[in-house]
Amino acid sequence: QVRLVESGGGLAQPGGSLRLSCAASGSIFSIDAMGWYRLAPGKQRELVATFTSGGRTNYADSVKGRFTISRDNAKNTVYLQMNSLKPEDTAVYYCNANIIRLGVRYPDDYWGQGTQVTVSS
Repeated sequence: QVRLVESGGGLAQPGGSLRLSCAASGSIFSIDAMGWYRLAPGKQRELVATFTSGGRTNYADSVKGRFTISRDNAKNTVYLQMNSLKPEDTAVYYCNANIIRLGVRYPDDYWGQGTQVTVSS
């Protein structure tokens, strides 16, 4: 059993900041990749920022220079620091991870429950 639990969403004003956290727990052997996606009303889910299996970072063009993804491997936790927020950043943000569980050879894909981020004055 593996769980991803997100926290840190909420309401921010344009130009403000929020920090999201996602902690993975359970029978984890290793985490191949981990990051954030978002889903806004009327839009398709999009990648926001991720760590790849090789440890590189990927960012959506729309958030480059404003959002920063970081991680604490000892805590199986990934963070998303969101600065200079814009109304168009409003969405439900989901944590995603490819995790190899103890006793399993291949990774499975896991999603968190989502956390709402609203940017509005």
